[in-house]
Amino acid sequence: MPKKEKQGVVISNKMDKTAVVKVAEYNKHPKYHKIIETHKNYKAHDAENICGEGDVVRIVETRPMSGDKRWSIVEVVEKAN
Repeated sequence: MPKKEKQGVVISNKMDKTAVVKVAEYNKHPKYHKIIETHKNYKAHDAENICGEGDVVRIVETRPMSGDKRWSIVEVVEKAN
């Protein structure tokens, strides 16, 4: 089974080797057909502490690393200004 991948924006990097990534998802309402944006925050492992706030990153599913950290940062797609 392939690992899940998501792309999102880093909203916090205050923890050591951990970044909080906000991932947006877009779905169509079943009755009114309006596009609705929902978002969820994921705690992701950042081994080298390379991420800064506002960076766009790609995260991948991994083994549980702590109580609520189950994702790992694979690459920084775009650095923040």
